[in-house]
Amino acid sequence: MYERNIRIMGRLFGTDGARGVAITELTCEMAMQIGRAAALVLTKEAKHRAKIFIGKDTRISSDILEAALCAGICSVGAEAVKLGVVPTPAVAYLVRTHGADAGVMISASHNSVEFNGIKLFAATGYKLPDAIEAEIEALILDHPEQITLQSGTAVGAISEYANAKEDYISYLASCIAADCTGMRVVLDCANGSSSATAESLFTRLGAEVHMLSASPDGTNINKNCGSTHMENLMEYVKTHECDLGLAFDGDADRCLAVDENGKLVDGDKIIAICAHALQQEGKLKKNTAVVTVMTNLGFFHFAKANQIATKATKVGDRYVLEEMLSGGYNIGGEQSGHIIFLDETTTGDGELSGIKLLEILKKSGKKMSELAGLMECFPQVLYNVTIQPQKKGLWQDDADIAAVIEKHTAILGDNGRILVRESGTEPLIRVMVEGKNAGQIEAAAQEITEQVKIFAAS
Repeated sequence: MYERNIRIMGRLFGTDGARGVAITELTCEMAMQIGRAAALVLTKEAKHRAKIFIGKDTRISSDILEAALCAGICSVGAEAVKLGVVPTPAVAYLVRTHGADAGVMISASHNSVEFNGIKLFAATGYKLPDAIEAEIEALILDHPEQITLQSGTAVGAISEYANAKEDYISYLASCIAADCTGMRVVLDCANGSSSATAESLFTRLGAEVHMLSASPDGTNINKNCGSTHMENLMEYVKTHECDLGLAFDGDADRCLAVDENGKLVDGDKIIAICAHALQQEGKLKKNTAVVTVMTNLGFFHFAKANQIATKATKVGDRYVLEEMLSGGYNIGGEQSGHIIFLDETTTGDGELSGIKLLEILKKSGKKMSELAGLMECFPQVLYNVTIQPQKKGLWQDDADIAAVIEKHTAILGDNGRILVRESGTEPLIRVMVEGKNAGQIEAAAQEITEQVKIFAAS
């Protein structure tokens, strides 16, 4: 059963850890094996009994997988330290500042409740590079006989870190200097990890805080709320005359915003606002922002107009981070709201993004809609097509799909672009078309999507 379920998922690790339907795909056995293998690979240089921090989101399955991970970690002689319900970036922060040898976050991020995932962090607080994940995967799938179990006093123990949330909140509060007294902000916590930290953080900064979807019950994470469902937040901000709305995803590593008129301010615009503010203060390293191939064309027009250089990577925060580290840049991210401020943290942090945005808003004396006006978004259409695991990658060689893409690429010319790609976290092919002419891009997106559907059904 264990081996069969791994093969159903394809690669054990995708672009953001291991992920699947909890218990039936991402099984307890798999979680235990990941705990064992990760403990051995990530702590092999340790000269002491290794210590691994474990955080989780609010899904009903997170407790079960936490128990399995702890069992795996301790069975090879490492210590498992439970952080409780915390945001993913809290794990990254606490690991690198509190002497842990590695960190684990149990979460499927923005996915619905039936999914769960396991994200791994090195002692530095960074997510693991592909090579290290491949080493862990090989130990599980190819060489399980190399996993040596301990017994007697050599097994590890499980403990709890009671101050995890407070330590993380205190650190974030120290990352901005502005007094946000008088600012009215609405926080949609997606009934996820930020439910445990966001209200305390923003209140500490002086803001008048209104809370939405901050009552997790194990089953309602991301359910018609958070950064994937912005409608309630948009309406609330407008109706209650607030200055700003912020929506997080299930593990709070993403943040999207809403202006005072109830209009969406997506990740591209947040990056534009923050990069411009850093530039104005002389703090934008190498005068560059790192984005992805999915970033709206309007961002590149904004950057050119403001003499900000750009670097575009493959989709996925790990690729944004790799470019930032290799190039020495300090801001980067994705349209989805996954934004990395490398001067303060090692991974995307939704609450950090939110307080940075609130600080800029407070200092500027402007309305959120004025700040968002720095960048004009090009119309963009995105469709998703479900695909079976055995067809992953094969669609790229389909002549009919290629012909339709080539046809519409010629029609759009320099006024648009087409991007067709597989999701790194879900069994989907994403069809994105962008351009100045809304009719043209809709027609292109629909025809390409229909052709992909024909291939998926064949």
